[in-house]
Amino acid sequence: MGSAWKNLPEELSEPARQLAEELRTIKDAAGLSLSELASRTHYSRASWERWLNGKRVVTEQALDALIAAVDCDGSALRALWERAVTAPGEPAEPSAQDAPAAEPVSGPASDTPVGASAGEPEEALVTGQTPEPAPVAWWRRPATLLAGAALLAALLVLVGLRAVRHDGQQRAAVVPPPTAATTSPVATASPAATTPAARPIPATPTCQAIGCDHKDPKYTGCGKDARTLHTDVIGKVVIYLRYSQTCQAAWAAITEGEPNDFATIIDSTGDSEQALIHYGYDNYSNMLNASDPTIGFHLCGHQPAGDLCTSEVFDLAAVVASTPIPIGPASPPPGTGAGAATTPATDPTTAPAPAPAAATDAPTPS
Repeated sequence: MGSAWKNLPEELSEPARQLAEELRTIKDAAGLSLSELASRTHYSRASWERWLNGKRVVTEQALDALIAAVDCDGSALRALWERAVTAPGEPAEPSAQDAPAAEPVSGPASDTPVGASAGEPEEALVTGQTPEPAPVAWWRRPATLLAGAALLAALLVLVGLRAVRHDGQQRAAVVPPPTAATTSPVATASPAATTPAARPIPATPTCQAIGCDHKDPKYTGCGKDARTLHTDVIGKVVIYLRYSQTCQAAWAAITEGEPNDFATIIDSTGDSEQALIHYGYDNYSNMLNASDPTIGFHLCGHQPAGDLCTSEVFDLAAVVASTPIPIGPASPPPGTGAGAATTPATDPTTAPAPAPAAATDAPTPS
């Protein structure tokens, strides 16, 4: 057989290369196929193929889903990710035309990866394995020797990461017990005590169209003029199609839900992004380029009450121009509790304004 993994792109920055190699090591150590990895994290096989082959740096939400799904050193992995996303030479975002078709996480349709023939192994998307005409002695196979060296290096990295985690656990064991100040209701309710330092939100949007593809609408400033173009209800969960006219980008949002409920935005080329509730009751996804009026968008939502997909909406800019849809957040959802994993419910990206009847026939939140 050929090498176990495709070679990473030469132009990849060193931090991004280290992150991709660590993701490969974690996948191999967990013994997961590409389909099993997609099923556990709720992200498509096509997305994991791009991240594992260094075509794009893995998103923060997908990284969190991986840490929750497999046994790995989350803090060390996040440190690698921070260096990768801030390093120059990060892999460029692909255009909408190059985006792979969306794939369901499970079901008969997902048995054969996009771009693979019916008889080709699923992992060929990632590994690029090719048959050889005849067996050759292992000591005459340079690729085998290189693969063995790479596997040994990967095992050493994995052992090092586990040692760091074990050392961190030992240090945590000797931390003095919490004081009354840290256990009081006021202290635990403080956002500063439960969340990391807030990332700055730009005063004006920092991207547009293809430049916004697969980026966070809040931290690019695109949430400032966000509008809700479509809503629908699954049980008690409300899913939203959100759009920024300034950024020419769209994304999904979900509220009134529970952990593991999610909404996915999918365009007519098959590209997708997911809003997964990690904790609390709401969240939003990264963006997709919505500058092409011929590309449609629809939402699919999931929760224990069932699954639902909406009809496609085309030319989002024309929908905004023809419908007086208000800008800004809707009323906060009923009840109390923590917000989504990435932003509070009153932020424009996660608490979208419900669309009027002219924009959609779906129910709107109370």
